[in-house]
Amino acid sequence: MDPGTILLFAAAAVASLFMAWVIGAGSSGATPFAPAVGANAISTMKAAFLVGILGFAGAVTQGASVSEAVGSGLIEGITLPVGGIIVVLLIGAGLMAIGIYTGYPIATAFTVTGSVIGVGLALGGDPAWEKYVEIGAVWVLTPFVGGGIAYGIASVLPRSDVPEAKSVPILAGIVGVVVANLEFALLSPVGGTLAAAGTAVLPVAGTGATIGVSLVLGAVALAVVHWDIDRDQAGGLRRFLLSLGALVAFSAGASQVGLAVGPLFPLLEAVPSVSPLAVLLGGGVGILVGSWTGAPRMIKSISQEYASLGPRRSIATLVPSFLIAQTAVLLGVPVSFNEIIVSAIIGSGAAVAGGSGVSPRKLGYTVAAWIGSLVLAFGLGYGSMALVGL
Repeated sequence: MDPGTILLFAAAAVASLFMAWVIGAGSSGATPFAPAVGANAISTMKAAFLVGILGFAGAVTQGASVSEAVGSGLIEGITLPVGGIIVVLLIGAGLMAIGIYTGYPIATAFTVTGSVIGVGLALGGDPAWEKYVEIGAVWVLTPFVGGGIAYGIASVLPRSDVPEAKSVPILAGIVGVVVANLEFALLSPVGGTLAAAGTAVLPVAGTGATIGVSLVLGAVALAVVHWDIDRDQAGGLRRFLLSLGALVAFSAGASQVGLAVGPLFPLLEAVPSVSPLAVLLGGGVGILVGSWTGAPRMIKSISQEYASLGPRRSIATLVPSFLIAQTAVLLGVPVSFNEIIVSAIIGSGAAVAGGSGVSPRKLGYTVAAWIGSLVLAFGLGYGSMALVGL
């Protein structure tokens, strides 16, 4: 590589780190523990500290899927040059920084996706229509699926005929089964998931054995949570809520790191000394630092300004958030954690408070910011590269 190319690559890496910091300070750092903070289960500063560590872990162990999709799955026919990648990252980070300053959660997935597509089309690339349909389906269905699941859970938990010592452990069992089947890069030699790895100690193998291990792990989660709630209901609910927040924070890192480092992935062919794992580590560090230094403001905004959350409503919010986040990671789809969490908060609020706990004005501004950020990012990306061409 000539010195000019090396300098541009270094500039792209710095822009990527800045983007990772903004993600940690914004969507990835703020949303996972916001419901728990709203329920007074954890302080804002402790939440920011934990979400940074968990986000880093998720970025390193599960971040490759979305990173590859953002890097090479949004535009066909071309590979973005280093200059285009810098433009993409600066547009995404700039719009996110505006959201952090104003207190409105700009969707990172929308800004990065819009800018990548805009830059790619301006450079002569072809639209990846199949991927757009997949991404659009996830984005459109998220409010309905997440809000619907949250509504259903929030409707059941307060009922006197459904004791929490039974309903909450069942939720824990379902979450345990999902966790058993999460894919981790470090476990690829033994099947990729905890359930597949667990079959190594069994005399039989195959799908049946994997399902059996998954059910066992789910049953263990159910039993532990049942025991905890049975001996201390308030404390058990709080600990389960914090566990859900931890899972969502981990999933946030796995998904959101791709928005920061994904554009760099196509460049690694020209720099064989830099591995994808090293790039993910850098992105994870950026998210970690961003969560510690900038997330408290957004945590406060989401946890207090959208709704007043109790522990039961917070549980109803975080369960679908975790499920949707991991579905997006599995599909390799960039997804907005702001959209996931806010949709679930609204769904749970509709069941508990008839929607009265959510500010319609705040919600309206948020939706407008989501749509506007996608359109604006696309326009800025396309326009910037068109001007460069002139």
